[in-house]
Amino acid sequence: MTTAPRPREFFEYALIRVIPRVDRGECINAGVVLYSQAFDFLGARTHLDVPRLCALDPSADSVQTRAALAAWELVCAGAPAAGPAGVEPLGRRFRWLTAPRSAVVQPGPVHGGLTANPAADLDRLFDLLVL
Repeated sequence: MTTAPRPREFFEYALIRVIPRVDRGECINAGVVLYSQAFDFLGARTHLDVPRLCALDPSADSVQTRAALAAWELVCAGAPAAGPAGVEPLGRRFRWLTAPRSAVVQPGPVHGGLTANPAADLDRLFDLLVL
């Protein structure tokens, strides 16, 4: 006897962008954050390509930028180090992370899709759009 595959459910995701000089608007994709209410899933994967960062701004602080990217993953994981944002419900955390901001690390626009496995789709989007 086989079990039926889980139906595909709606998910939302946004790219995490590094914009070393906000005044110039140039950016590199440095991660993906993905949320699925149906699967009770919130996750982020990040990677900083330091040579690309330095090509946009030779004076960029890669250590601080990596720390900012790591904070996205901590908030998604609900880690104690994430502070108050880390204990909010998943949907509220996703909305907080994807709210527009003027900083070196910013979210891109929110997109949607269908998934039967949000963790696998997070990996797929990360490989496709960041690496």
